[in-house]
Amino acid sequence: MYTRGRGVVRNYKRAHFWYRKAADQGYAGAQYNLGNMYGTGRGVVRDYQQAHFWYRKAADQGDATAQNNLGVMYVKGQGVAQDNQQAGFWFRKAANQGDAKAQKMLRLLREDEVNQQLEAVRRN
Repeated sequence: MYTRGRGVVRNYKRAHFWYRKAADQGYAGAQYNLGNMYGTGRGVVRDYQQAHFWYRKAADQGDATAQNNLGVMYVKGQGVAQDNQQAGFWFRKAANQGDAKAQKMLRLLREDEVNQQLEAVRRN
């Protein structure tokens, strides 16, 4: 409610407080929301390592959106070393649950790998 300002004045700091309480109790939705807050800097100082930490907790519980977001972080090297294999791992987990964004990212990642291989062949 605090994130969206539904029934209360929008207050990201209060939202963070309540998400953290729920996340510490293992609620994947709150863990995802904390990852999102840290990834965007909404209500907190932007911190990609914290975003990764919270997305990973939600992803390990099967949250497809968190899995997709981890894939994006690995593609971009945000809070983690850039790693297309790890990105592919997380995109596949989310894609297998029907996440359309992850399915698209997985296709793009594969196309990029094929293009890199073709370019290497052209250079030789």
